[in-house]
Amino acid sequence: MALSLCYLALCRLLGLVRSSRRDELDKDIELMMLRHEVRILERQVHGRVRYRPVDRAILAAWSRLLPRSRWRSFLVTPETLLRWHRDLSKRKWRRWRRQRGPGRPPLPDEIVELILRLGRENRSWGCVRIQGELRGIGIRVSATSIRRTLRRNGLGPAPRRGPTWAEFLRSQAKGILATDFFTVDTAAFRQFHVLFVIEIHSRAVHILGVTEHPTAVFVTQVARNLVGDLAERGRSFRFLIRDRDAKFTTSFDEVFTSESIDVIKTPVRSPRANAFAERWVRTVRSECLDWTLIAGRRHLEHVLGQYVRHYNGHRPHRGLGLAVPTDPESSSDDMAVGRIVRYDVLGGLIHEYERVAA
Repeated sequence: MALSLCYLALCRLLGLVRSSRRDELDKDIELMMLRHEVRILERQVHGRVRYRPVDRAILAAWSRLLPRSRWRSFLVTPETLLRWHRDLSKRKWRRWRRQRGPGRPPLPDEIVELILRLGRENRSWGCVRIQGELRGIGIRVSATSIRRTLRRNGLGPAPRRGPTWAEFLRSQAKGILATDFFTVDTAAFRQFHVLFVIEIHSRAVHILGVTEHPTAVFVTQVARNLVGDLAERGRSFRFLIRDRDAKFTTSFDEVFTSESIDVIKTPVRSPRANAFAERWVRTVRSECLDWTLIAGRRHLEHVLGQYVRHYNGHRPHRGLGLAVPTDPESSSDDMAVGRIVRYDVLGGLIHEYERVAA
């Protein structure tokens, strides 16, 4: 913008001078132009002549002052001057389009955030439904803009969206069990399979069995034992989540189906669908098994039994607001009075702290 103003001011100044002494200044301007062209040629060592932006501006300004009959003194032709003007015009509009962006002006950030919020919180809504909701609060946006915004941020069409596994588990947590296997290698390089189940709502974990050979008879029997324990405690569940491991047989599923517990199989290669069970496996490994040398099956059962008692009865859980699974009301901000005592679990691998009366 500053260069354009300087250029126009130079042209006006030269025009005023030219109008007062038209006949005398034509030759002077032509001489000045020729001297400038000589300087341009002096800068040139070899190859074609290269004009700087200042040179082009001066030649273009003088071309407006000299009559066409004197244009033969220019090193460039009128076509070249016109091409320079076209190039400058293209450069200007390209810069303007780059700053403005192609197409329609973008939506304000607050409207984009509102569209994404509606799309995430209402996964069954389509673009027209979101458009109507926005219109109800005084915001008018086209359905095309809403669709483009959703797709640009990874939210596809409404039929493909729906509740995620995390949302499904949170909404149905009180009636869901999750089960899975994990393996443990002993000091003698024997591998044992551990079957466990976790209550999604309370995060309480139950070890169902440890075996070296997880046969159909084994998984069916531990399933019966679990169902019997739940009936004795008066606990009822609606769903059981498991992966598609071949160790879970049809007879295993039938035990739960007979108790009106639907077995939900997770998609193939989708560990996040059984995230609570997978997370507990990581916890028991990082806090216990990775630091313990297992001698055999009985030793493994003893270690897992002590750790599960610690996990269910003492260890705070972030998903429960730092409460423990078996006592959700245990967390308190009141300052109690008494002496703090430490108890060792698993030979001092884990420490528990309690306050006792002095």
